[in-house]
Amino acid sequence: MASKRDLKKDINYVLGDIIEAVYIWELTNPGKDTKKSEAIIDEAIDTFDDLITKVNLRDIESQKKHFTSVKQELEDRGRKLIDKINALS
Repeated sequence: MASKRDLKKDINYVLGDIIEAVYIWELTNPGKDTKKSEAIIDEAIDTFDDLITKVNLRDIESQKKHFTSVKQELEDRGRKLIDKINALS
């Protein structure tokens, strides 16, 4: 079972990398409109806040199941954000 600390690190690294990818896209496309890319960054920050809140919940019957569901949600939401980055033009 993954520890709470490791799960928090995973959330931080994944969403941090996504935000970094958006910044790189903005730097390599200086003439493009950044409204969509800024929305992706805002969504990544909201996702971070939401997932960290879920990890810190204390009234949980099964931590293993809860952490597994949070990890799966991180993967799903991360993929959606990556797809949005790839769709930027």
